[in-house]
Amino acid sequence: MTKIIHIEIDDRNLPPPTPEIDQERKVAMFDLLEDNSFAIPARDGRPAPEGPYRLALSIREKRLVFDLKQEDEKPAVEFHLSLGPFRQVVKDYFQICESYFDAVKTLPPSQIETIDMARRGIHNEGARVLQERLEGKADVDIDTARRLFTLICVLHFGG
Repeated sequence: MTKIIHIEIDDRNLPPPTPEIDQERKVAMFDLLEDNSFAIPARDGRPAPEGPYRLALSIREKRLVFDLKQEDEKPAVEFHLSLGPFRQVVKDYFQICESYFDAVKTLPPSQIETIDMARRGIHNEGARVLQERLEGKADVDIDTARRLFTLICVLHFGG
């Protein structure tokens, strides 16, 4: 497996993220660059473009765009995913994150832990949806999918 070595998020047309969402994004980007598994398979009789990759994530025309370049900036592949399959899980994730951020300020640890477990469950569901949507386009492990899902959430709702 190869990996992503650089991430750029095109959020120019989005409102500024809340401090909590900005922190989630920074952590996801740091963790993703520290440890990820991302490979582009051979397709249509063409060999797989060699990694590592530079990833630009954006939303164009209501579609999630993965624009990948090789380390030397040569285009590797670009693919577009419908946002439809992500809408509900992203919405659920943001709602549970809001509850979690509020809980951290006022609730006892046992209640915070319960909300955090639910948050992780929804996060895992989002990662699974992403893995399904990437099938045949890119091979990612669950941890990479989780971190990419966090970045998709930031793009999807713009904080």
